[in-house]
Amino acid sequence: MKGIMKDEMKWTGVFVSPWVVGFGVFLAFPVVASLFYSFCDYSVLSKPVWIGFGNYVDLMDDDVFWISLKNTFVFALFALPLGMITSLGLAALLHACALGKSTFRAIFFLPSLVPVVANAIVWIWMFNGEYGLLNYGLSMVGQQGPNWLQDPRWAMSALVFMGLWGVGQSIVIFLASFQEVPVEMYEAAELDGASLWQKFWRVTIPLISPVIFFQFITGIIGVLQVFAMPYIMTAGGPARATLFYSMYLYDNAFRYLKMGYACAMAWILFMIILVLTWTAVTVSKKYVHYQGQ
Repeated sequence: MKGIMKDEMKWTGVFVSPWVVGFGVFLAFPVVASLFYSFCDYSVLSKPVWIGFGNYVDLMDDDVFWISLKNTFVFALFALPLGMITSLGLAALLHACALGKSTFRAIFFLPSLVPVVANAIVWIWMFNGEYGLLNYGLSMVGQQGPNWLQDPRWAMSALVFMGLWGVGQSIVIFLASFQEVPVEMYEAAELDGASLWQKFWRVTIPLISPVIFFQFITGIIGVLQVFAMPYIMTAGGPARATLFYSMYLYDNAFRYLKMGYACAMAWILFMIILVLTWTAVTVSKKYVHYQGQ
């Protein structure tokens, strides 16, 4: 019996070892290394030199760091709630739709499948101040649109608006959660004389609150790490109006070869996300209702 158990343990280790090796090489080691490098003057091309909290002190005196952090929080403040409200509203409409639900669901989800570069090029053309489709539509109603991506006053708004293009995944998730709400709950609400809005606010929202909370947490992580689309479309311009935190981190790491500086930025971002997530989890205990509780 002991021999069989030893064989089972041996083969268990053999089958688990690829994951353990992969986890150690591609996740655990880079995380630990980045923490070490954040305390070093390290340019990739030379050996790291220990400087203690030098990188963190320099970041506090870096005006561009604060600009990128402010831009990221401004984007998150508008993009996250707007995206969640839009996706939740569209999912509710789809749930109430009797005909063509599958077709509309596919249409809304389709933009999520478009490659990032192709998506960015399409939106660059859409936001073109002279030939863009958006300004053409405004001209049809007698309005002159701005040069969206080249005007510091409008560039951030354009990126927030563009973010609504990718809410298809959230729509599908919310739609699935709507379908899990027991019909009996709506019937009981109707017997109590509840209106359509009251059923949505008093029945639907509490029962799908765990899904809303999940979308909120993943949304926080996503908006604070926004990178690809703005980098392709504006590269941080004009006048650093769309320079986001992850873009400045990337520039320090791979353009200026200040890898230690970039690692310090990465750990600051990690701590910000950690604090915001912990705060959201703490507050959610009052508003998120799980089945069986």
